[in-house]
Amino acid sequence: MSPFGRLLLLVCLVLPLYAVEKVRNRGYRKDAEFDKCTGNDADNPNCTRISEEARSTNSNTMYGSCLQGPAGNPGREGNPGTNGIPGTPGIPGRDGMRGEKGECVSEVFEEPWRPNYKQCAWNSLNYGIDLGKIADCTFTKLRSDSALRVLFSGSLRLKCKTACCQRWYFTFNGAECTGPLPVESIIYLDQGSPELNSTINIHRTSSVEGLCEGMKSGLVDVAVWVGTCSDYPRGDASTGWNSVSRIVIEELPKSF
Repeated sequence: MSPFGRLLLLVCLVLPLYAVEKVRNRGYRKDAEFDKCTGNDADNPNCTRISEEARSTNSNTMYGSCLQGPAGNPGREGNPGTNGIPGTPGIPGRDGMRGEKGECVSEVFEEPWRPNYKQCAWNSLNYGIDLGKIADCTFTKLRSDSALRVLFSGSLRLKCKTACCQRWYFTFNGAECTGPLPVESIIYLDQGSPELNSTINIHRTSSVEGLCEGMKSGLVDVAVWVGTCSDYPRGDASTGWNSVSRIVIEELPKSF
């Protein structure tokens, strides 16, 4: 090979290596700001230190091949996803603590209340007795916790020349009511003067009425009697003259 050929071959080999080295040195070249705080100049008051983060940022800005553009607009929300597969059933829990023993309560169902009443009536009793039973009426009592309402309505009269008193009252199976007190009415006539004629004879429709409690269920003989008042003489009594007399009996529920 001639000398000229050798020279040309050397140039071809060295020139690319020189270009590569030049590019490498350019990549390591530092900015003036980076060189302010190196070596013995670190204590210089005019020295400014640049953090590694700033170095990286400036390096990317200066030597990066592409610049970052502005942020884009937020995208739209995506469609909801489909429901997942149901999970497997969990393990059954433990048995709870045993509760306290309850009380046994028996329910009592009462029958609905049914009306229960009776009436006994007489036309023109015309009882002129002063002592004794006037009339009676038998009644079937359905419940033991009920009360009986009794009513006698009829003509009553008392006549005497001196002060006198007569008493009309009810009995239940031959005894007067004790729950709470007897069912009665009285007529008292004062001693009159000869001018007022105390023997005047007046018949008036009157009533004897009340409630009696405490009787058991079953047949009850309800009767009306006439008798004397305590500490007063009896007079001439009359019951049911020339009119209708009646006894009305009604069973009522006891209120609590």
